[in-house]
Amino acid sequence: MAEVASQNPGKQMEDYIEKIHYSDRYTDDEWEYRHVILPKPLLKMLPKPYFMDDDSGCLRLLTEAEWRGIGIQQSLGWIHYEVHAPEPHVLLFRRPKHLANQQQQLLLQQQHMLNGKKDGRRK
Repeated sequence: MAEVASQNPGKQMEDYIEKIHYSDRYTDDEWEYRHVILPKPLLKMLPKPYFMDDDSGCLRLLTEAEWRGIGIQQSLGWIHYEVHAPEPHVLLFRRPKHLANQQQQLLLQQQHMLNGKKDGRRK
């Protein structure tokens, strides 16, 4: 079985991506936060340029394209803002609190329109 996984690293990575853990969101006055926990074997599969140059084994701050490219799935606006050296597989994200509220309002409007609750008359 292990031979099959090693022959198909894409399949193995898919299995790890399914095991990414997303925390609940938490907020302060300005930001909405969450942390994402990568399976440790997935961390070991990431390209060397994703890590700091100091050989500490810590990820550097990743761009949105980079963290999406490794399988992290979140709505728009999240920024990878901090690394936690003791646990390099934990990525800390935040986004402006007002952005989260705007996205919630947009989703509610879309749901109302889909449910026919929005007045569709034109002037």
